[in-house]
Amino acid sequence: MGINSKHNKETDLQVGPTTEGMVRLFIQNEEISLPIDFNPDDAIEIANEIIASAKMANKNKK
Repeated sequence: MGINSKHNKETDLQVGPTTEGMVRLFIQNEEISLPIDFNPDDAIEIANEIIASAKMANKNKK
């Protein structure tokens, strides 16, 4: 499944700090339970990539 593949699976996303000083993305649906940990600097870089992608998606939507 690629970035542009459509699907209809409801999936939950939780984001938060761990007690070990990492930032965790926790992805869960009826088939998977996937914790992904990042150090804070990487998490900030990922957040910036998400913001840039959202801005590009907004431009493409119009």
